[in-house]
Amino acid sequence: MLARPNRLTRGADYKAVVRRGRRCAGAHTVTYVRPAEQGGAPRFGFIVSKQVGGAVVRNTVRRRLKAVCAQSLPGLGAGGDIVIRALPTAASASFDELRDEVSRCLARRAAA
Repeated sequence: MLARPNRLTRGADYKAVVRRGRRCAGAHTVTYVRPAEQGGAPRFGFIVSKQVGGAVVRNTVRRRLKAVCAQSLPGLGAGGDIVIRALPTAASASFDELRDEVSRCLARRAAA
């Protein structure tokens, strides 16, 4: 589970990241990254709509994405806001597929 300082909680923060952040699209997710104005820990937010599936499926996808982000947290370094939007194909994706896709986008963030 992600600690409180590593979570986006306000709707305005989500909106700012999605509107002004850099976009990295994959087969199962779309990742939006916005560099932090001030230092601090990286913060993550997740958007999993009803198009992904029922409540059980959505929560499973969200838990998988949170676990992927928690694993990659030590290697991220500087702060920033990251929102991951799950696409309908994420429901049938394995944990490894989600991890590879999100890791690719987060590595691209580090290079930018």
